[in-house]
Amino acid sequence: MLRVYKCVLRSLRNRILPQRSLSTYTSVYRVNEDDIKEKLEQLHGGSIDLQKDQNGIATMIINNPERMNAFSGTMMLDFRDKVEELEHWTDGKGLILRGANNTFCSGSDLRAVKAILNPEDGLKMCMFMQNTLTRLLRLPLISVALVQGRALGGGAEVTTACDFRLMTSGSDICFIHKLMGLVPGWGGATRLIKLIGYRNALKLLSSAQHVEPATALNIGLVDEILVSSDEESSLKEAQNWLNQYIKGSSQVIRAIKNVVVSGRELSQEESLKNEKIIFGTLWGSPANLKALAQRTKHK
Repeated sequence: MLRVYKCVLRSLRNRILPQRSLSTYTSVYRVNEDDIKEKLEQLHGGSIDLQKDQNGIATMIINNPERMNAFSGTMMLDFRDKVEELEHWTDGKGLILRGANNTFCSGSDLRAVKAILNPEDGLKMCMFMQNTLTRLLRLPLISVALVQGRALGGGAEVTTACDFRLMTSGSDICFIHKLMGLVPGWGGATRLIKLIGYRNALKLLSSAQHVEPATALNIGLVDEILVSSDEESSLKEAQNWLNQYIKGSSQVIRAIKNVVVSGRELSQEESLKNEKIIFGTLWGSPANLKALAQRTKHK
């Protein structure tokens, strides 16, 4: 019986799960991410560190404290690779994204920006990061951005590519792009509008306002303000906060995330079709049978 179930599940999964590794732009603009890879490989500094625990929670750390955790070229490549690794982590249920040394991220390393200043390379870098952050948002994991210290520019955009955002006291989020003569290019404006609405997004982008925790909570940009402020305690608090949403089978949690992503990104007809098929992967599954045996519904 279990063998038959696994065969059916594998068949359905192949039908319903999108090929997340495909570029957002491949079929539209016929742009290959590797077009910018060679230049990014030459822009060194920092790292993206990934830790996966046995409870199904991964922690990804943006680690370049000498540059306020700004993304170098090699970090952009490393970020994509780590997201791809999480796409294939079948035991995973949750992700916490944070920065090293009590700072979230300050966007692009200005040294990298100056090295790819021509419009063609800038556009390729923009699309590369849009692809990576779109894949991050589509991960079959419930993701949380843990904002400590500052999230500036591209760092603010990164926070919007997670399902939830938590802030520590004294931290702030700032879409500082206007002051750099730019608009968000990593998909941050599009995601921000969906998070907080047109009017609030326009205010933040046009004012380059530093958004403190209380304001962020009030406009719906963040989901909770943490009590802790030091690195270790705030991470523990974030893990406890995330645990309330990832209890249970990884298969069920991942299926929930997938139906929500479908509802957000697909037409109603396609989303309903996808929901039906995902439901079919769980009906009669070990998690479903266990819940029935325990009469979970009536407890």
